[in-house]
Amino acid sequence: MKALYFDGSPKLKEVPRPEPLPGEVLVQVSLAGICRTDLEVLKGYHQFHGIMGHEFVGQVAAPVDSPWRGRRVVGEINVGCGRCDLCRQGLSPHCRERQVLGLKGRHGTFAQYLPLPEANLHVVPVDLPDEGAVFAEPLAAALSVLAAAPTAAAHRILVVGDGTLGLLVSWVLALSGAQVHLVGHYPEHLALARPYGVMTFLEKDLKDRDYEIVMEASGAPGGLDLALDRVRPRGTVVLKSTYAGRYGLDPAALVVPEVRLVGCRCGPFPRALRLLAQGWVDPRPLIARRFTLSQGLEAITLAQAPGTLKVLLDIKKAGGGEEKALSGL
Repeated sequence: MKALYFDGSPKLKEVPRPEPLPGEVLVQVSLAGICRTDLEVLKGYHQFHGIMGHEFVGQVAAPVDSPWRGRRVVGEINVGCGRCDLCRQGLSPHCRERQVLGLKGRHGTFAQYLPLPEANLHVVPVDLPDEGAVFAEPLAAALSVLAAAPTAAAHRILVVGDGTLGLLVSWVLALSGAQVHLVGHYPEHLALARPYGVMTFLEKDLKDRDYEIVMEASGAPGGLDLALDRVRPRGTVVLKSTYAGRYGLDPAALVVPEVRLVGCRCGPFPRALRLLAQGWVDPRPLIARRFTLSQGLEAITLAQAPGTLKVLLDIKKAGGGEEKALSGL
């Protein structure tokens, strides 16, 4: 099968079709999204080598006796061992031996087929098109900020970053009833937040300070600098960004104003799918362009360009006899 593989540089290559292990299914990937974290793999994130990608929607193709066969699904990206103390406490996303699709220890979604445990799967509502369902993972990640800052709806909140994740975060916060300000660099991106009732600012125009809660989703170290500069004493900064490098943090920036810094990662897929299916969140304006898997290197190049929102890979258009053969299983 075709796959977009990273082994020091990204390349399109033929790899063996995977076989699902007991408790797993084989998903035929339809669409996959390129996330900023995928681009950090190119810079050495987790020292990952393998098939890239973690956002997808697809159809279960095998095994033939699986109750999931034929269903359209999305899937959670963390795979726990099921044995360690954290897994036994219900914290499998933080498993001591966890694998993460396309990011840590497990091949990802930029391929024609993907094995994944049944426990990671979520059925896509019938009326939700693939172009919406492929956003289930990043929207779930955006929704996780509501758990990280449970009182968010009662406060005026600043979201730092007007990329795909920052926009999704601003949308879900606005839907929760919060007064949301979004700061970024691209007027055309900021315009996508206004229909949700979000007030938007270019960074040079942001005058307000002393936000009770600041959500940092810029994907760059400078975003945390801005967040710490604008949060009020004893306020909370929720950190969403992940990147390959390290951040040089001055402890006084937290200790003196008694600011809480909260890490925040994955979130609730069922709620994300409901918001998408019911039309409360429409991510289609975030799609910059679609490419076939065979155009994967071109897709990565565009995704790396400043100001690019979501780039999608149309995996089913990869072609090949194997795809046709398995579709008849």
